[in-house]
Amino acid sequence: MLRTVARFLGLPFISRAIGLVVMAAGFVQLCYDGARSIANNGLRITSLADLIQALPQERTAALRSAIEGVAPWADNVLLAPLGLVPASLFGLALGAALIWLGQPPREPIGFLTGP
Repeated sequence: MLRTVARFLGLPFISRAIGLVVMAAGFVQLCYDGARSIANNGLRITSLADLIQALPQERTAALRSAIEGVAPWADNVLLAPLGLVPASLFGLALGAALIWLGQPPREPIGFLTGP
């Protein structure tokens, strides 16, 4: 269903392009965490909450107030558990999902195409 909506809106190319960029960013974050782990002689993983805290504080406060205005329950139910996810894993998964959404439709197998 999501593929049909994306195809209808004409977004397959944009979805694949953004997916590749996000997936590359996830891989870069994975390399960064690996280098930091080697340098510190211990496992260091950047969570999504740590990455968001690196943004300017006024933007994160505005985003938090906008989310609380629309759905006050979202902070406890969605955002708190999502903040614990490693940033590299989130980037790789989001990129893979966007690439999957932008795939062209498969040709059916076993159907006659000619007379």
